[in-house]
Amino acid sequence: MLTGSDDSSLVVDRLCDQIRGQNTAVTCFYFDFADRKEQSVARMLGSLLKQVVGGMENIPEEISRTFEEQRMAIGGRGPQLPDIVKMLQTITSSLRTFVCIDALDECAAMHRAKLLNSLQQILERSPNTRVFIIGRPHIRAEIEKRLTGRVAAVCLGPGRDDIVEYLRVRLGEDETPDAMDVSLEAEILDKILENMSEMYVGAMPPGTPPHKIR
Repeated sequence: MLTGSDDSSLVVDRLCDQIRGQNTAVTCFYFDFADRKEQSVARMLGSLLKQVVGGMENIPEEISRTFEEQRMAIGGRGPQLPDIVKMLQTITSSLRTFVCIDALDECAAMHRAKLLNSLQQILERSPNTRVFIIGRPHIRAEIEKRLTGRVAAVCLGPGRDDIVEYLRVRLGEDETPDAMDVSLEAEILDKILENMSEMYVGAMPPGTPPHKIR
């Protein structure tokens, strides 16, 4: 089950191990509900751009020129969203790139549409780019709508038996065992299992048939 940044890190680590020594970039971004007002699309894509550029021996002239032009502007502003999208298009069009986005459902709704549209623009110019997204099921329709024909979706949920075993072990470690009886334990297990939510996993391989995520 992929449930958060720790599990997403496993995906990133696995990709990094597999592409070691290849001309390939692996980038990631973790959305956090507590920081959703600060996590704009420009900041998110800017972070991905910084990760890609940071791993390059030679920065493309077009990228350097764009940063220099923005630095020379009044106030020395940073690159704007259209500039960042164009720079990512430039780099990923010739560099195999993996983009991992965790907890997209925690991205503010007003930003999600703009983010998905930006990703679509990048994917259209970058046939070797793959995007891996983790989020809750309610964002699936939004992703499929904005990335038509590019989405392979898998709903993952925890194994019931594994969850029950884990919970029983943790309940057995309670420092006040006298406060727990069989009926209370059963009630706790039922309530947790009833409210377990699936995680939606989406992959967007541009221009190719979707492959099931395993």
